[in-house]
Amino acid sequence: MKMQKTFTPRPTDVDRAWWVVDAADVPLGRLATEIARILRGKHNPKFAPHMDMGDFVIVINAEKIAVSGSKAEDKRYYRHSGYPGGLSEESYAKVLAAHPERIIERAVRGMLPKNRLGRAQFRKLKVHAGPTHPHAAQSPQPLEFNVRKVVS
Repeated sequence: MKMQKTFTPRPTDVDRAWWVVDAADVPLGRLATEIARILRGKHNPKFAPHMDMGDFVIVINAEKIAVSGSKAEDKRYYRHSGYPGGLSEESYAKVLAAHPERIIERAVRGMLPKNRLGRAQFRKLKVHAGPTHPHAAQSPQPLEFNVRKVVS
């Protein structure tokens, strides 16, 4: 009786692709889950949870991201300095006006592993507020999702 061996990918088996995603009128959560899936490499048949098998993702039009319901008025972002009384809060509208890239980055970071592997996967995310990006030399392929766009 011959046993089948478990396939374990090697670092040389990783073929990284570059994808470009247009975030205009796409719901934030739906976009973040798809981006996290690509960054982790779960779309790849050779996926291994202990290795960085993911691709690079470029997000454009981050300033046009959509949220549903009353999240645009109610959503808050919190951070803490580490000192007593160091909790600070910002509204979604304020973050969107000042740094729209941070909204998508924070949503995707929360969906990745909380260890050095997750940090390595997060470094492959490039978010840009406008419709242009400086990564044309990598010849990224457009990536379309089957999500319903929010009509505003």
